[in-house]
Amino acid sequence: MKIYVGITDFDWFKILKQANCDEVNFWKPGGRTNFKALDEGDLFLFKLHSPKDYIVGGGLFLKFSILPSSLAWEAFGIANGANSLMELNNRIYKYKKTDRLSDPDPYIGCIILSMPFYFDEQDWIPVPRDWSRNIVQGKTYDTGELNGLQLYKQVQEKLQYQNVVQPMVMESSENRYGKEQMIKPRIGQGAFKVLITDAYHRRCAITGEKTLPVLEAAHIKPYNLEGPHEINNGLLLRRDFHTLFDRGYITIDKTLTVEVSHRIKEDFGNGKEYYAHHGSKLIILPERKEQFPEPYYLDWHNANVYLG
Repeated sequence: MKIYVGITDFDWFKILKQANCDEVNFWKPGGRTNFKALDEGDLFLFKLHSPKDYIVGGGLFLKFSILPSSLAWEAFGIANGANSLMELNNRIYKYKKTDRLSDPDPYIGCIILSMPFYFDEQDWIPVPRDWSRNIVQGKTYDTGELNGLQLYKQVQEKLQYQNVVQPMVMESSENRYGKEQMIKPRIGQGAFKVLITDAYHRRCAITGEKTLPVLEAAHIKPYNLEGPHEINNGLLLRRDFHTLFDRGYITIDKTLTVEVSHRIKEDFGNGKEYYAHHGSKLIILPERKEQFPEPYYLDWHNANVYLG
């Protein structure tokens, strides 16, 4: 298993720890370079800027996405390590040396982490012996090597001491250093929004609209009714279509065909734009078929939400 130790500000960490966020956006101000150091489920650790050369927490890597700060704030809020969108933007402007006029909605690289944990100060872990102060962003370790294995074991000991659910468990193996049994990262509300946005290529599934600020991630079966935060339980929709979908004026059947209820005209005396989509197929879908809308959830929406 790989472990990435990323460098961050103490203020960012303090906000997350105080709020006890259940998902984290570890953002990078550049907004251009991809993050390829980890696979889904690998361990990402937080290391404070020097002279605080300690590892203070971490989480499981879920996804990397480049997002405008407004969408990052909409998805994660305080889990961006800031108390407001203005505070987040001011930090970004400080690093990028830009401002509100030249960069009104700055793009940032978002390393999305699941199942985060935060150590109390007495449990902070000193950086590994091979850590160099010349490291600017972070360093990758591997549990198949001595330093990586020692770091992994230290993290596990601290998690066990704090009674935190351990995100991975070491099993005995013929392998010299053992074998990790990974837990699938849990998807939160913020991560769901980003996963749906990217799966649908940042375009509305019904209209093809690609103006990002007006696109929203919709649950087919609502989360508060035991609908999961999974891509196959979601659609990316333009805001007005999302509202109509949630209120039952629009649905999608198992053949991925749009159905528009007669109730729009009856209730509001209009709806011409929406009726133009009645009987049409979804024009934007994820690349992977297993991420297509699940027929079970579509049937549920038709039976329990759609007004017919």
